[in-house]
Amino acid sequence: MAGRISRRELMRMAGSAGLAAGLGGLARPVAADEPPSTGGSFQGRVLAPKVTHSTATCPTLVDGKIVQPRRELSVLHQTDVLVVGGGPAGVVAAIAARRTGADVTLVERYGHLGGLWTGGLVLVVLGHIAKGPKQVCMGIGEEMMRRLDKLDRAVIGRKPGVNPTVDAEALKHLMVEMATEAGVKMFFHCWGVDAVMEGNRVCGAVFESKSGRQAILAKVVIDATGDGDLYASAGAEYERCKYSVGLVSRIGNLDHVDKKVSKPKRGLGSATPVAGVNWVNMAGPEADALDVAELSRLEVNHRDFIWKSVEKLRATPGYDQVYLMETAPQLGVRVTRLLHGVKTVRYADLQAGTRLPDVVGVGGAWRAEHGAWDIPYGALVPKTNVENILAAGRCISCELKMADPVRVIPICWVTGHAAGVAAALAVKQGCPVRHVEVPMVQRILRQQEAYLG
Repeated sequence: MAGRISRRELMRMAGSAGLAAGLGGLARPVAADEPPSTGGSFQGRVLAPKVTHSTATCPTLVDGKIVQPRRELSVLHQTDVLVVGGGPAGVVAAIAARRTGADVTLVERYGHLGGLWTGGLVLVVLGHIAKGPKQVCMGIGEEMMRRLDKLDRAVIGRKPGVNPTVDAEALKHLMVEMATEAGVKMFFHCWGVDAVMEGNRVCGAVFESKSGRQAILAKVVIDATGDGDLYASAGAEYERCKYSVGLVSRIGNLDHVDKKVSKPKRGLGSATPVAGVNWVNMAGPEADALDVAELSRLEVNHRDFIWKSVEKLRATPGYDQVYLMETAPQLGVRVTRLLHGVKTVRYADLQAGTRLPDVVGVGGAWRAEHGAWDIPYGALVPKTNVENILAAGRCISCELKMADPVRVIPICWVTGHAAGVAAALAVKQGCPVRHVEVPMVQRILRQQEAYLG
């Protein structure tokens, strides 16, 4: 075509005009440890030409059945304590184990830390205040909150007796900062798919990632997946549950609502640290969140519902500037597996205010409507003969009636903190996690500012 300029000529002209940075042409190379530039050129190189992989280990179709051949897996890393899952329980567990003297590796399936607290946009912190009101969830989780206090637009509602709300991006930044300061080794974009077993002893986990199927070996594994994926694959006994599954969203420009023509609306969610932005929770229907077909159906239905709900809101007088800011990249899964542990968190103990000798954490109430309740160490330990694995977070051993108090963010801090300290002590003492000296766990937890009643 007449007058057409090649890309090479265009870049030469841009460079001579001093515009290469804007067009991506002539910027200097960026070192691997430098932060990405906001301008400059895109760069690439061929790492290996003409690559092919052997199909010898691929699953094959034999007589209508898919057969997976036996194969050797490469070892990505070796560590003292392996924490699988980087939600609030996993992050606190990793930091606690590291501070207790263990070499620690944390593996997360997404590209950020925080789990449902950040990626699920479950931004409110509740369950840490008992009747009184008294804050009972302390330790490393409370340290995170104090550090959020010092960041701009990171948290609101931080005062006694109130459930604060955090900003997801500030929290993602802070969690990585704290894990890095502690010396935790982190791998992202790795999905834990199997336990590595030696007899009945868990000695690591297998992960799927863009690097393929690899293993990380460990002396103790902490299952902080939320779904008990690792302890289930290791043969631990558990209860499989259906529970409400929702999807959280955020809406923006609520500070642009024309109050002269608008009427107050319900369903606008709750305020966040960012002005004009609310997070909107969703209860959702009861579903089996271990069923991929169910999860897929919910993704489609929930996103359609959220979009149409916001469009309906925008059609309301005064709300035309409001918009759907984002939907959470992960579904709001609440309960799937509950471990059958040496001990169980029981509703009767909450009602009676029972004090437990092996307490490693204390929980509160959503709105300070009841007293504190103890979490026993045995609730983190599989009852069946599976060694060297601990549960942390919403998948610990508890009655279904206690699932709501157990699954919220501060209780995840608490169970993660206890699991991290216990795992590090098991490594130091060279003993199975079920034989760790609980008084020593309690002493270290108190030294790390945990509250045990």
